[in-house]
Amino acid sequence: MRQALKLHPDSRCDAAIHVEVARPGLGVLALRYGVTGKTNGLILPPIATPTRTDELWRHTCFEAFVRPAPGEAYYEFNFSPSTQWAAYRFGGTRTGMSIAREIDAPRVDVQSDGAGFEMQVLLELPSLPNDVPWRLGLSAVIEEAGGLMSYWALAHPPGKPDFHHSDCFTLELPAALPP
Repeated sequence: MRQALKLHPDSRCDAAIHVEVARPGLGVLALRYGVTGKTNGLILPPIATPTRTDELWRHTCFEAFVRPAPGEAYYEFNFSPSTQWAAYRFGGTRTGMSIAREIDAPRVDVQSDGAGFEMQVLLELPSLPNDVPWRLGLSAVIEEAGGLMSYWALAHPPGKPDFHHSDCFTLELPAALPP
C-alpha cells in the first residue's frame, strides 16, 4: 500500500515523499521510499558499506517505527541513502532504549537519477509476533544544500517534529498468518 508522507508545518521543501509498504511474509517488512519533485538540492550521502551506524537522522534518513498491537514497546529503524542503517528497541515512548541486536542487516537498494530517488528496504523482524497487526509510523528527515532540514511523517503531533509520538503510528498492517 502506498502512503504519502506529510511535510511538518514548520518545515519547507519542494520535494514529495511517498512510501510503499508491504508485509510480504512472516516476520518480513518491505518498504520502498520514493522522493520526487525538486530533488536537485537534496543532500544524499554517498553509498558506503552497509553497516549499523548511530545518528543517521542528523542527515537525510528514512525511518520506520514498528509496534505490535497492542502494546507500548516498539522498534525504530533508520535507513540512510548510504545503505547504513540502525535498529533500536524502546519499552515505551522514548523510554528503555537499547540497540536491537536481534535485528540483522536489512537489504537496502538505492537508485537515484535526475527525476528522483528511490530506496528499497527488506527487513526481517523475527522477534515481532506475526499473529497480531503491526502499527507503523513512517518518516523521513531530508537535508538540503545550505543545511536546511525538513521533517516528514504519515502524521505529526502538535509542536515540533516528534516521530516517536503515539500520534505518528497511524498505519496498521494486518497480521501475517502462515499459508
